[in-house]
Amino acid sequence: MRLRPKPAWLGLAPSLVVLVVFGLYPFVEVVRFSTWDWSGLSAPEAVGLANYRELLADPAFWHSLRVTLVFALVTLPSFLLLSLLVAFALEGQPYERWVKGLLFLPGLVTLSAAAVSWYTLLSPEYGALQTLLYALVPEDSPLAAWLVVPAWDREPFWALLLVVAFTLWRYLGYGVLVVSASLKGIPRSLLEAAWVDGATPRQAVRYVTLPLLRPAVTFLLVVGTILTLQSYVAVFLLTRGGPFGGTRVLGYFIYEVGFEQYRLGYAAAATIVLLLLTLGLAYAQARFMEER
Repeated sequence: MRLRPKPAWLGLAPSLVVLVVFGLYPFVEVVRFSTWDWSGLSAPEAVGLANYRELLADPAFWHSLRVTLVFALVTLPSFLLLSLLVAFALEGQPYERWVKGLLFLPGLVTLSAAAVSWYTLLSPEYGALQTLLYALVPEDSPLAAWLVVPAWDREPFWALLLVVAFTLWRYLGYGVLVVSASLKGIPRSLLEAAWVDGATPRQAVRYVTLPLLRPAVTFLLVVGTILTLQSYVAVFLLTRGGPFGGTRVLGYFIYEVGFEQYRLGYAAAATIVLLLLTLGLAYAQARFMEER
């Protein structure tokens, strides 16, 4: 007896159910919430696009958007450049695996534990690093005024730099592994052919290796854009958006509006705007890299 082949969608059904329940349905609900004036406790009131109009006229939203873009413009190029440089430096070295393992370890530590460790180490007043500096350098020494932990709890510039450093520390190992895996997939014969044609090592990297790394760089660019634009946990645990709103990224702005001011409909509208911004920038970057 010959069995009839079953429709292909039956095999996809479990994955489709998970996608609809945990992906599509929550998104539709957020879009619906964004048209409500709702605190989460009282009955919702439909307001149409009023939340979006208010959002576009809200100075706090534009400030958070500006902080988010500055954070992304500093973090993303640094992440890509460091991933490439470290991967190239480690390629073929006897200690390559050990260093990669150490770089990847921060990504395995829970965010809360990592943030507490950083705060304990780098607190300007009583952190472990500042205490060590006080012990090593006498107060009357000329170096005492320079060897201090920056007051990131009072100066927005240093606070944002702290969040950037924390983000790079946590995700650099992942970027290095992606670039390194792509490097190992490049046939050595291509590099040898370039050397036979008279190319210097620098020219071989520029005209052979880097073009072949484009898929990996594009992947890291898109993933990095999503991570930086939607960054929230590091800000919440380290700076709480301060000082003076200097680290209030859009993710933290949404938290403040939704769970401190109890305006869940307004927060949902901001979430939709952030989602569209993230998708638009990620798509534009991917297309740009493909055209290059």
